[in-house]
Amino acid sequence: MLRFFVVVGLLLAVGAVSALPNPDSRIVGGTDAEVGQFPHQVSLQREDGSHTCGGSIISDRFILTAAHCVVVGNGVEPFPPQYFQVRVGSIQRMVGGLLLKLKRIIVNKTYGNFLNDVALLELETPLTFTDYIKPIEMADEEVPTGSEVIISGWGRLYTGGPIPQRLQWNTVKALTTDECGTAIGMGYDSLICLAHPANNGACNGDSGGPATYNGKLVGVAGFVVDGCGSSNPDGYAKVAHHKEWILENMTP
Repeated sequence: MLRFFVVVGLLLAVGAVSALPNPDSRIVGGTDAEVGQFPHQVSLQREDGSHTCGGSIISDRFILTAAHCVVVGNGVEPFPPQYFQVRVGSIQRMVGGLLLKLKRIIVNKTYGNFLNDVALLELETPLTFTDYIKPIEMADEEVPTGSEVIISGWGRLYTGGPIPQRLQWNTVKALTTDECGTAIGMGYDSLICLAHPANNGACNGDSGGPATYNGKLVGVAGFVVDGCGSSNPDGYAKVAHHKEWILENMTP
């Protein structure tokens, strides 16, 4: 029987991990990011500075992340925004860039059972864009099956493993809705499945982070199946499917 796990794992109940990563390790088969390579990537952190999830800058005021990163328990109500902060403009999760406070958290009320796992974070102060802080365009269309998709995050290097200081990235492959249904029984239009060999893929702490194709945001990290780096595809909320909800909720 397949076992599904959201890949937050670091939020509130667990807290920060003090162990330092092995400098030769990579996040489930990933690679160190270069400075300025992912200017849309943010680290969503608790107010004490411990990393919990990833996110993507989509405008000067809004960041897109996963609902399960910010909700109380198994519901759809978010924690108060003052529980969190975001670090932007840095590939290091603990230093560099800017730390910003949140004004509001908006959760998709249809979130549940690993589906519709998206939320918006409104910043207290609008961003000033630089070479290291930039929004990413949201995709309108499906990713062709078999296409290479880039994922990134500060998630664990393996199940139960350490958290890297430096942002990691990896390349995975998009599956069709039907292929996702065959692989893990989750053939839903709101979901994009990203396939990878064993010992690759997303892990705890990557939740809410971006999946990109041709420079556009196509997915929001949601869950893994049978643990990090298994041979099963990972589940991401499909941005094109949720774009209408996102745009409606970004409107004042």
